[in-house]
Amino acid sequence: MQRLHTLLTTLIIVVLSTMIVTSCSDTKDDDWGNTSEAKNVNSNDTSTEPALARLEFPNVKTLYGKPMTSNTMLRIYSNNDQYGINYSVLWDIDKKAQRWSAYQMFKGMKSSAGLSSSFTEDPGLPFSYRVKDSNSYYSGSGFDRGHICPNADRQYSKEANQQCYYYTNMQPQYHMFNAGPRQSGGTQDWSRKSPWLRLEEKVRTWVKRVDVDTLFVVKGGTIEDDQLLTKIKGELPVPKYFFVALLVKNRQTQPYRAFGFLIPHDNADHADDPLNYYVMNIRQLEEFTGFDFFCNLPDDLEELVETLPVEDIISEWKL
Repeated sequence: MQRLHTLLTTLIIVVLSTMIVTSCSDTKDDDWGNTSEAKNVNSNDTSTEPALARLEFPNVKTLYGKPMTSNTMLRIYSNNDQYGINYSVLWDIDKKAQRWSAYQMFKGMKSSAGLSSSFTEDPGLPFSYRVKDSNSYYSGSGFDRGHICPNADRQYSKEANQQCYYYTNMQPQYHMFNAGPRQSGGTQDWSRKSPWLRLEEKVRTWVKRVDVDTLFVVKGGTIEDDQLLTKIKGELPVPKYFFVALLVKNRQTQPYRAFGFLIPHDNADHADDPLNYYVMNIRQLEEFTGFDFFCNLPDDLEELVETLPVEDIISEWKL
């Protein structure tokens, strides 16, 4: 925990932003963010896109409390099935990279569709908004095509899984970070998994807890200029940190809880690191990343769930 406190900084960016909002198909999910009529001064504007009221969405127009400098495009991936919205991405047009992927996990989701494993460009993203050929940028770069919304989290239909292989849902990741160390012969050593991979597996375990109804998930990598490792071919950003923000909707007495993780992106073996090295409350994660997570909660509830003591988070979720 002490290692992460040294990473936290306050970054103030004076910005102006233009937001371009599109969706892949009709939004049909019924878990909207209107939890009460309580005061909420920082909720998303839903006048052009009703789905922006969903609880997994951060505020799409602000960064560090100010309007974004970058032009952005909201991509909402939906299917003609019972689940409606699959996941959503805030795409940075100027940086040609995603800022986050957001989605829901809940009990009863099917998990038998299989993996697609066919990486492809998002057909709805204009050519000028991305690098010329994402596959060629990753090839030989030394970085994996790291899923942000994991393909294993979207097993309820083949179409949903295929959408997870869009390059809009990818960030460059060292293989050591994305999976963990390889054995001497080059095969993957699944007995030693990276913190990032173990955290993804934890999320899928947590949603099965008896006291959990829904997990609202936001994941991504930092792409501000001072939070980058490098740029592939001088263009595709490689984040220096990756983050996860989780909002838990409870079946029982306490309706919502929230907590987050910030994991430095490097090429070292961290398979022995416990996940509590990287945990923080949402307010701390917001200070570092600049995102206003779970902004659609009423202000008083948002303040409560985002400032939980880290020690309580570690204890409750056995980190």
